[in-house]
This record gives sequence, C-alpha cells and structure tokens, in this order.
Amino acid sequence: MPEATLEHANITVSDAERTVALLCGIFGWRIRWHGPAINGGSSTHVGGERSYLAIYAPPKLNRAADTSYRTIGGLNHVGIVVDDLEAVEERVKAAGLTPHSHADYAPGRRFYFHDHDDIEYEVVSYR
Repeated sequence: MPEATLEHANITVSDAERTVALLCGIFGWRIRWHGPAINGGSSTHVGGERSYLAIYAPPKLNRAADTSYRTIGGLNHVGIVVDDLEAVEERVKAAGLTPHSHADYAPGRRFYFHDHDDIEYEVVSYR
C-alpha cells in the first residue's frame, strides 16, 4: 500500500492575521487560500505546495479550560521539519517568542516554542 501524506491540520486561533504573519515569517510559507469558513468564521491556508495549516478564526472566541495534554481531542503540538534549525530559531526569537526544550535525538535535532495563543510548535531538522 502506498504511504499516505498529511495534507493539512486545522487550528483555531484568536487573531488569524497575526498567526498567518507569524508562520509565514518564521517558516517562509505563503498564503494558499483565504475565505469564509464554518460557523461564520474565516480560514486562511498557509504552507507550501504539498501541505499547509488551516488557520481558523471563529466569530466568537472560547478559551479551552485545560491543557491539551489532558483534553481528549486536544492539539498537543504541530511539528514542522526545516533544513536550517538555527536560522528558524533566530526568526522565532526575532518574533518575540522563546524557544525551549532543545534536544538532539535519533534521527535529528529539535526545539519547541509557543505562539500568542499558547499553541506549541515543534521545529525539527534531520540534517
């Protein structure tokens, strides 16, 4: 059977323009599509040719009550593969965010950061 490929994940944010600008700036992504979405919200797709994140902004915000690691169906983190881990870390810092939990592991190296909505991103390099 051929291997499946993840096309996208959809995350809800408080400020879609801010999140889109952050992700495009850090990862060099582009806006693939923007338009109306479910329940009167809007969605912006950011990424590359083969995969993207759908950034959803609802018309009314609700904050999760607990950490995603203890919430069934919670999003724990989004993993992004990059070629130059150090350059991406510098862009994360330039955006005013704090990289943490650096680790070398087989087969690569990684760090994490949280955005303004406390969404955690894992940045990994296999080079």
